[in-house]
Formats: sequence, structure tokens, C-alpha cells
Amino acid sequence: MSLPSRPTSFILPDLISHCTFPLSYHTAGSDITKQSTQWLESNCPDLTLKQVNALRGLCAGELARYCYATTSPGRLRVVSDFMNYLFHLDDISDGMMARETNALSNMVMDALWFSDNYRPRKEQPDEEPIPGKLARDFWTRFITDAGPGVQARFKETLGLFFEAVNVQAQIRYDKTNPVDLESYIDLRRDTSGFKPCCALVEYSLNIDLPDYVVEHPVIKGLNQGTNDAIAWSNDIFSYNVEQSRGDNHNMISILMKYYGHDLQSAINYAGDLCARTVDAFSENRNHLPSWGAEVDYMVKRYVNGLQDWIVG
Repeated sequence: MSLPSRPTSFILPDLISHCTFPLSYHTAGSDITKQSTQWLESNCPDLTLKQVNALRGLCAGELARYCYATTSPGRLRVVSDFMNYLFHLDDISDGMMARETNALSNMVMDALWFSDNYRPRKEQPDEEPIPGKLARDFWTRFITDAGPGVQARFKETLGLFFEAVNVQAQIRYDKTNPVDLESYIDLRRDTSGFKPCCALVEYSLNIDLPDYVVEHPVIKGLNQGTNDAIAWSNDIFSYNVEQSRGDNHNMISILMKYYGHDLQSAINYAGDLCARTVDAFSENRNHLPSWGAEVDYMVKRYVNGLQDWIVG
């Protein structure tokens, strides 16, 4: 009896026509994105030619130009550096076990908490490893003009990213999956790496939202909606390469394994979820409260920054 053949193709959902937000682009950022790529490459001399080409192919600086289109050139450079660095962190952590991701987390977070100098732990070398040096270099520039609330939110959310990456590494080691969509979504909202990018939206606009605004349910809903739209679309576009290397940290894989979907119906489900998430973002934006003219102006710019991320 022959086994059913595996699908060799699938149809991508139309995510573009449903998202009617205007697309912005930082017209002065071409040189900055090149400088940012060179910054990462020059500080990572051990990268192979294949890794360098893959890094360039991610176009992290170009992504920053779409998602932070109204910032100053100086702030765009800082943001672009982090985007390149985040993609690099995601890449090097993909094959790590939990103990290794924990060591990486300690190294990077220590650079943020102790920005003045390297303080090696017992298990770390005397000279700071490259991921720590890169984090320190980015952070010392970031904190020169980032507000205290933005700094705190960035550190907190980057820490959540590492905690989730550690869980993902343990899942990879155990060869297991979250067995329900809700558990996967909770984890994916942190492994996406978008939460610290929310803090960068504030930084890029030179604002520092009050805590009572950041903690408001509507603002939290807008942040989560942006994160979800990015994560679900990324799951669709990255599914093929991830399944080819046995990586099942993807909504499509979860839907197929535990919810009875075939490949195309799982793709369609994720695409529909993207559309509903964009709709929910627009609905939340219509219910923004007022905190007074000055704060409302900051909030309006911030929400536009989240919108730029969704469409960008």
C-alpha cells in the first residue's frame, strides 16, 4: 500500500489587499542601512561567506526603513543596528540547546544591566564574547537619548524574548511541540522578538509613554495585535524552510499535527487569522481613550508607528 504523497506546493493567502494602511519609507536611510550591515559584519569576523550572504538577504536595515520611517537618521542607525543584531541572535540561537541559550541570554542581558564594563560570570571567559560586545555597543548608544520608561520596557521585553527562546530550545531538545494553539501563541508572542521593537517605536519617535498609558488595555491590545500580525504572517512565509530542517515552532505545523488541517487549510487558517488581527487592530484604535492633548499626541504617533510595522 503506497503512502499518500506529501504536498509539494501551497497557495499563499493574500495578506496585502486586506491591509489598507499607507506604506511609508525612510528616504534618507540607504547609507545608514549599509553602515548597519557593515557594523554587524565587521564585529563578527567568524561569519562564513554563506552566513554573511544570508544576513544581507534578510534586509534588516530595509525593514527598519519601512517600520521606522519617520525617525531621525541618527536614531534610524541605532534601530537598524538592533534589527540586524536581533536577526543574528535569532539565527545563532536556532541550533542551541537550553543551556546554551541561557548562557547567551545572560551574556546579552548583563551587557544591558552593566553597560559600563564587562562583568564575566564564573562560566564565562575573561574577554567578552561577540554577542555581548555587540549588545553593549548598541545599548550605550541607545541609552544616551532613550527615556527611562523606554529603557525599562526594552530590557524587560528582551528578557522575555530570551526566556521564550530558552523554552523553545528545550522543546527542540525534547522533540515535542506545544499541544494546543493557545500555548503556542503565548510562546510565539515572545519568540517573535517584536516586543522590544515596540520600545524602539517610542525611541524612534523620541517619546516616552507614561506607564499608565502603556498598561491600558487598548494600548496592550494594539501592541499584541501588531505582534500577532507579524508573527502569523512570518509563520506562513517561513514554514517551508522551517519544516525542511525539522523545526516545528510554527503555527502551520501545530495546526496540521493537532487540529486536523492539511497544509493548505492550515495556511488558509493562518491567513484568515492575520486578517482578523488587522481588523482587531483597527477596532482597538477606534476606542483609544483620551489622556489630554500632550499625551494623546504621543499616543497617536505611537499607534501610527505600530501601523507602520504591520504594513511594513
